[in-house]
Order: sequence, then structure tokens, then C-alpha cells
Amino acid sequence: MPNLVTLRPADGNEVVAAWKFAVSATDRPTALILTRQNLPVIAGTEALAPENLERGAYVLSKGYREDLDGILIATGSEVKLAIDAQAILAEQGFSVTVVSMPSLELFDVQDTTYQESVLPRATTKRLAIEAGSSFGWAKYVGSEGAMITADDFGASAPAERIFEALGFTVDNVVGTFKAL
Repeated sequence: MPNLVTLRPADGNEVVAAWKFAVSATDRPTALILTRQNLPVIAGTEALAPENLERGAYVLSKGYREDLDGILIATGSEVKLAIDAQAILAEQGFSVTVVSMPSLELFDVQDTTYQESVLPRATTKRLAIEAGSSFGWAKYVGSEGAMITADDFGASAPAERIFEALGFTVDNVVGTFKAL
């Protein structure tokens, strides 16, 4: 939607930063998309979200080596899923960075230096994870990346069953990344 900033925070710390952004924005409307799930607070968001959420995306958890094997890009409740998958991938020898991307619109207006610091072009193995539409994610994952998204709407069941049926599991994230 033109001129609308959508924010999909990953935890309570990102919600606070998103709310502050939304109430201070005077030049365009802002939509906060919140989950009904009981999400944990993610390590690092307390320090990183207040200064980085308004940039749309930020590196939440760096890979353990400088020469990355790939990037997991997630938004909202799926950020915790990406963090959990990162830990398993690290045990298997993969150095993967997790990027929290609460707002595509805000990230798109950042300068190229900042965008490159978050999504370096040299790292082409990228996996986007969003329990929402795949629309818009292709430009972030590129031709060598993949997406775990949900282009259907209306399934009804407990969240755990829906997420498993749609592939929003750690095993699927790990397997999808390794297949890149």
C-alpha cells in the first residue's frame, strides 16, 4: 500500500521500538502487525531494536565466522525460529547470520552502505522466513535464495499445528537453507 509503513516486530523489545516509531511518525501512516502468540524476548533486541528498528532491518545475531555461509532473514514471530535454526546450523558447521526485518518499506529507503552492511551482496545464500505472503521478499533473497512463506490464508487450528503444516519449523528452515 503506497506510503504505508508496516512494522512486524519479533518480540516485546521490538514492539516498544515499533510503537515509539508509529506514534512519532507524522508524514505517513504506520501499521503494527502483532502476533497472538506468546513470544519470548530474543537475546540482543533490548540493545539493538531501539536504535535499529526504524531502519527496517538489522543484524540481530552474527554468524560465528566472518566468511558467512548465508543469511536467515525473518520478521515477526519467525525471528525466533531463525535464531533457533541458526544454532542448529552452527552445530553443523554453518556460519549463518540472522537479520530481523520488521519493515521492508523502512529498509528500502536506507542508504546502500547500510543495506550492504545488513545484507552483503557477496552472501548469496539467503532464506527469508515470514508467516505471510511471499510478495516482496524476492528482492532480498535474490536468485540463489529461497523463501518459507504462506501465500494461503484462512487455515484454522492451534498455531503449532498450522506452523508445522506450513513448514515453519526449525527442521524445515535448516533443511531449506542446506538445500540452497
